[in-house]
Amino acid sequence: MNTRSFLAYTLATLTSTLLPLTASAGEFPKGSPKFITSYRKVLAEQKETGKPAILVFSASWCGPCQAMKKEIYPSAEVTAFHDKFIWAYLDVDDSQNKKAKEKYAVQSIPHIEFLDSTGESLGNQIGSNSPADFAKKLEGILAKATPAPASKTAPAATAAK
Repeated sequence: MNTRSFLAYTLATLTSTLLPLTASAGEFPKGSPKFITSYRKVLAEQKETGKPAILVFSASWCGPCQAMKKEIYPSAEVTAFHDKFIWAYLDVDDSQNKKAKEKYAVQSIPHIEFLDSTGESLGNQIGSNSPADFAKKLEGILAKATPAPASKTAPAATAAK
């Protein structure tokens, strides 16, 4: 086999091996939250529901991102938070997510941005962690995102004259 044939064979083999990996990058494991893959749709759903949001900036080639996708988001510890947030999985290589990537200054991934119901940032997480630690983080974010109930006690009456 000459060099040109070898290179063509190698390229064909790599292409047939890697294409299925990138094609399945948008698939989520059973038990995952309902992920939206468009930043615009997240903002629209926030207006409609008033829920806080979680923006997961990721890529198919990012090992820690894929590990979180498979092990953290569908975990038993995190499942309790699925319905409390709007979840977005935003591919950093998709040009449609460029505006969001710039707005939240995404430099490395996984980058997870937490938003209150009005779309204001409540903080972020860079990198991965365990299901228990992520659930604890979500609990804290939810507490910050949920306004405290108004006091039901009336203000103290002024002293009688």
